[in-house]
Amino acid sequence: MPASLSAHDVSRLISEPSPDMRAELAGKLAADLSGNGLTIAEVRMAQDIVRVLARDVAENVRMSLSRGLRHSPNLPRDVALRLADDIDDIALPMLADSLVLTDEDLIGIVRNGSPMKQEVIASRNNLAASVSDALIAFGDEPAIVVLMANNTASIADDSFNLAVTRFAGSNRVKEAMVLRDKLPIAVAERLVTMVSKALQAHLVQAHDLEPATAADIVLTAREHAIVHLSLGASDEDLRQMVTQMQRNGRLTPSLILRALCTGDIAFFEAGMAAKSDVPLDNAQILIHEPSRRGLTALYRKAEMPDSLFVAVRAAVDVVDETGFDGEPRDLERFRARVISRVLTLVESVDQGDADYLLGKLGDVLVHAPAE
Repeated sequence: MPASLSAHDVSRLISEPSPDMRAELAGKLAADLSGNGLTIAEVRMAQDIVRVLARDVAENVRMSLSRGLRHSPNLPRDVALRLADDIDDIALPMLADSLVLTDEDLIGIVRNGSPMKQEVIASRNNLAASVSDALIAFGDEPAIVVLMANNTASIADDSFNLAVTRFAGSNRVKEAMVLRDKLPIAVAERLVTMVSKALQAHLVQAHDLEPATAADIVLTAREHAIVHLSLGASDEDLRQMVTQMQRNGRLTPSLILRALCTGDIAFFEAGMAAKSDVPLDNAQILIHEPSRRGLTALYRKAEMPDSLFVAVRAAVDVVDETGFDGEPRDLERFRARVISRVLTLVESVDQGDADYLLGKLGDVLVHAPAE
């Protein structure tokens, strides 16, 4: 830290022709003003000198002030605003840390400042919702990415929605939104159809989506991988996703039933293994054991609802009896067989699940009538 500014230094600040020397003396002044060793009169004198130095033609003098005073509570607001309005190299330290600047000051700089200034403002701790509003309305893409990654920033629901609208074509913005610690449910559900499968899975795992929405996300993301039924139809990505969903309380019985009925046997097996805390290989053996005693035992260990067992058993029976036929659209025909069998037991299925499966059956029959 520079030595304390002396009376001799003060006089030199007024007359010193060397910018480097003025910058050094400005650093001393900033250190004094940032500390607690000055009297009230000395603080006022230092503030007056700072006002003069903030107008210095030498950039390194103004830079020394901005860096030295960025944390000072004694910095006059008019000087903080002047430095924040300066060129980027001088303004950024002040914009990053100064608590002297008001939310109104920051909003004005967001509207009229450079993209780099917007980014730095977006990274400030505990950013007010009003400043976030201005960033989302007027900021460039890089600033919005930084804002969305700033979990201390307050962001209103309307501003989240505006961000989705303004930056619908920006994968960077959408990814940063999905990865926030908290996201409004309506915004999360709006993002579902706009992001990659990996980000859809994160939405399911990290945000409180409606169960039906979560089911559609997971099953749609998994659908591309279903080519044929196989007892070994699983992979590490699926295992990790199911384990995370179970840990977060989002691996619901409805989701497991829907996966089974729509042909994702791998997800059903992995889900039952996770809920019962049984190794996947063992769970697969128990599920497909012909007497169904293994399925019954696994189902109870997984603490699945008794009301769904008849439907789950019926679906597993169809899986083991038929499978895919190898002809075009065999997946659709297989789904139609499974769903039709389960819907004959509609009294044992929750109305929400029944409605979901009826919708899926209708979609299937348009393309591949059940035989």
